[in-house]
Amino acid sequence: REHMDYGINIFPTEYSIEPAELARQAEDRGFSSLWFPEHTHIPVSRLSPYPGGGDLPRPYYDSYDPFVALAMAAEATTTIKLGLGVCLVVERDPIALAKTVASLDRLSGGRVLFGVGGGWNAEEMANHGTEFGRRWKVLRERVEAMKEIWTKDEAEYHGEFVDFGPVFSWPKPLQSPHPPVYIGGAAPWALRRAVRYCDGWMPIGVRDEILTHIPELRKAARDAGRDPDSLEVVVYWADGDTDTLRAYRDAGVSQVTFGLPSEGADKVLPMLDRYAEAVAGVSG
Repeated sequence: REHMDYGINIFPTEYSIEPAELARQAEDRGFSSLWFPEHTHIPVSRLSPYPGGGDLPRPYYDSYDPFVALAMAAEATTTIKLGLGVCLVVERDPIALAKTVASLDRLSGGRVLFGVGGGWNAEEMANHGTEFGRRWKVLRERVEAMKEIWTKDEAEYHGEFVDFGPVFSWPKPLQSPHPPVYIGGAAPWALRRAVRYCDGWMPIGVRDEILTHIPELRKAARDAGRDPDSLEVVVYWADGDTDTLRAYRDAGVSQVTFGLPSEGADKVLPMLDRYAEAVAGVSG
C-alpha cells in the first residue's frame, strides 16, 4: 500500500479539548480521522483488572457518549472521518444502534468508521445483560443483524442472542453498503472474526505485535474466499516513531491513529503538531 492515512484518538471528557475544536484542529493539520472510545459506566467493584495495568485512568469513568461527541465533531468539519474506537456493541441494543450509526453516517455525509469490540470489563457488560464468556458471539450476532438492517428494506435476523422478524428501519447509511466495520482485539482470534463478519482488523499499536500477523490475516481471507486487499488494518494507539510508521505502511496498513491525553487545548495542540511532523517525516 503506497498511502497510509493518519488519525487521532482521545477519550473526550468535560475537562479535555472540546470534540468540535479538536476535530477542526485535526482536520486543519491534515489528519483523516478522529476516533472516540466508549464506556457507558464503570462498576464500583472494579473486579476486572485494567488491561494496561495499575489503576484505571480517570477518563475511562468520564468519557462522553461517543456518538454525541462525534456529532459535534461532524458539524464543525467537512472531511474528517468519524471513528468509533471502539463501540461496545455488547452493551447496546442492535436495532437502536443500527439507527444511531446510520443517522450519524447520513448527517455527516458518509464519514463514519465503525470500530467494534467485545470489551474487557466483565461487570460493566453484565450490567447490560451480556455474559463475559459469550460476548464475542453476542457481538457477532449484533453486527450481523445491523448489517441486515442497513442493507435490506425488510430486515430480519434469527440467532441465539438476536432474534427479530421482518422490520422496517430508516435512514439507511449513506456509505454503501454500510460504514466499514473494524474489529478490535488481539491475534489470532480477531483475525478470524475480521474475516468472518468485518471489513478490517483494528489492533492496538502499543500492545499487539501487528506486523507478524498481517500475513496471517491475508491468508485467512484467501482461505475464506475473500479478497485479502478488501480487509483493512487500522493500527489504534500507535506511537509517532517514523521507522515504525514506515514499516506499517510498507506492510499494507491502511491507517494508524495517535493517542492524545484528555487534556485542554494547551496540552493537546502541541502534541497534534508533533504528530503532524512525524507524518511529514514518513511521507518525505
